[in-house]
Amino acid sequence: MTGMESSDWLGLSGRVCVVTGGGGGIGRATAVSFAKAGARVAAIDRDERGLEATLAELRKLGDGHLVVGCDTTSTESVTAASEKIEKSLGPCGVLVNTAAILRPGALEILSLAEWNSVLAVNLTGYFLCAQAFGRQMRTLGHGSLVHVSSIAGSNAQGQSGAYSVSKAGVIMLSRQLANEWGPHGIRSNVVSPGMVITPMSQAFYDTPGVTERRSAVVPMRRVGMPQDMADAILFLASDRAGYVNGDEIMVDGGYANMLMNLVPRPGFE
Repeated sequence: MTGMESSDWLGLSGRVCVVTGGGGGIGRATAVSFAKAGARVAAIDRDERGLEATLAELRKLGDGHLVVGCDTTSTESVTAASEKIEKSLGPCGVLVNTAAILRPGALEILSLAEWNSVLAVNLTGYFLCAQAFGRQMRTLGHGSLVHVSSIAGSNAQGQSGAYSVSKAGVIMLSRQLANEWGPHGIRSNVVSPGMVITPMSQAFYDTPGVTERRSAVVPMRRVGMPQDMADAILFLASDRAGYVNGDEIMVDGGYANMLMNLVPRPGFE
């Protein structure tokens, strides 16, 4: 292995990487990680204050990065953002969809407005961004999409409104993109976080004892952090995952494999 190959092990140097939800949490950690890997990063979000903080972090790592205010639920906004990024940085080679919202509620009383608002951000926004930036990947002849779902996409989470449904949709969207766009050299994969501390979930962990109780049911005995997710995202986005397509990586410290521990087994505890 040459020194050049060693310094760019992920093969992301100079690549244009777009991160939705880049104003904080997993999105910011991912954007900064891409920049550290030598990529040219564009972070998009409707949280302009969050984008300012992300840009400050990116600027510490050099020039050639961009943040763009964007409502990913709007075709017009996504189109405008994609055109601005292409003009400033070049065609997108990697898209990471992380933007998400949570609107808790029981399905029995959940309003249509709340249902639609979650699906619009968590699923439709992923589709719109995949369409817009996928067109740029086609001109390149290659590309990689990574979508952040959740273990709630495979395990129904009660009282979470449309959240689990939206995240299950993300998994299937990614598989269909992998199916249709693979022949064009474009891969699509999913990272599904388990319990992770982000701005969206912070309120849970502000409650005394919750962090300890949640950590206790994870084999790794800790709750995940945004960087844990970013590390997996970079792998899937990179050339090192060049033959991984239509797949899902659960990044949950082993939590999803703990089901049988809930079954009483006298004499085995």
